[in-house]
Amino acid sequence: MRSTLLSLLSVLIIMSSCSSNKEQSTSESTSPSTLDLLVGTYTGDGSDGIYQLQFDPTTGELSDRVLLATSSNPSFLAVGDSSKYIFSVSEDEEGSISSWKRNEQGKLDLINSVSTYGKHPCFIDANSGLVAVANYSSGNGGIYTIGTNGQLSKGFSEFQHYGSSANAERQGEPHAHFSQFSKDGRFLYVIDLGIDQVLAYPVNNNRLGGAATALVAEAGDGPRHLEFHPTKDLVFIVTELNSMIMSASVDKETGKFSLIDRKSTLPEGFTDASYCADIHVSPDGKFVYVSNRGDQSIAIFKIQEDGNLELLGTENVRGDWPRNFTISPDGAFLLVANQNSDNITVFKRDAETGLLEYTGNEFKMSHPVCLKF
Repeated sequence: MRSTLLSLLSVLIIMSSCSSNKEQSTSESTSPSTLDLLVGTYTGDGSDGIYQLQFDPTTGELSDRVLLATSSNPSFLAVGDSSKYIFSVSEDEEGSISSWKRNEQGKLDLINSVSTYGKHPCFIDANSGLVAVANYSSGNGGIYTIGTNGQLSKGFSEFQHYGSSANAERQGEPHAHFSQFSKDGRFLYVIDLGIDQVLAYPVNNNRLGGAATALVAEAGDGPRHLEFHPTKDLVFIVTELNSMIMSASVDKETGKFSLIDRKSTLPEGFTDASYCADIHVSPDGKFVYVSNRGDQSIAIFKIQEDGNLELLGTENVRGDWPRNFTISPDGAFLLVANQNSDNITVFKRDAETGLLEYTGNEFKMSHPVCLKF
């Protein structure tokens, strides 16, 4: 009898072990081992267009560079709502934007390209069937509709800015540097570096209404990019020319911002030239990061409950001219595109402190300037 019970127990243990191994195998097979990372570049001198790398969310390693599409100066990219379509600018004298769709080989097939009716488009955003673009050199831009097949409309609802500001060299005329839809799609926010303003355009029936001034920066600030808080009615704006970060509350009805805080993104005692580029909030909404071109660093700020900012420090990017950067979807890593040193560097992000630690992982490629998961 004892022998029979022992045999039965052995069978049950083996069955339980097999079941556990099967469940573990199934779990592992459904979790992606790597993530696709899209890279926009300045072309020529070793780059031909839009690339894709594989990112390991466990180790932070980058690998397997693939040229997805040949394109002229795709310096900024946007991923459509369903990730079905990818949109890119061509930052050229005669600006254009393109719509792409993945083919069976994983590469990008061109759907169509349309004019931006301006010079050097430098930012693109996609939201709810619309694409927005900003033309830096001509201070204009607008929105396009996306057809059911991903095709961009040839005509668009346009804005044109006028004016100048304090920095005679950089602000003698308008320079639209950013155009992004609000989270609810009711407004298109456009930042103009040349006139020191953030403008809010209401969006109705795929058309832009008259602009309201959402925020006026200090003269000579040269505002460049903004990012909204993931859960609160807060926004964070970075200025290129004076290396400042601003936090503001957002009135969702009027689209206007009310300034809360303003701080330098540079370490104390830094006196050389430096120009901010990009800004991102951590997925948990606790920290905001800014890239400093010149100081060659990422500035790290803690977001207080009332929207005020505390500078925690700066982390050297291990490269030259950190243009855009991105945070991995799980918030565990921060990746930096260093334009002049031709490398992408990877940092581990501490979720509790917000601080960054260089992983030692980098990927060499020519003129990376935009990173999108």
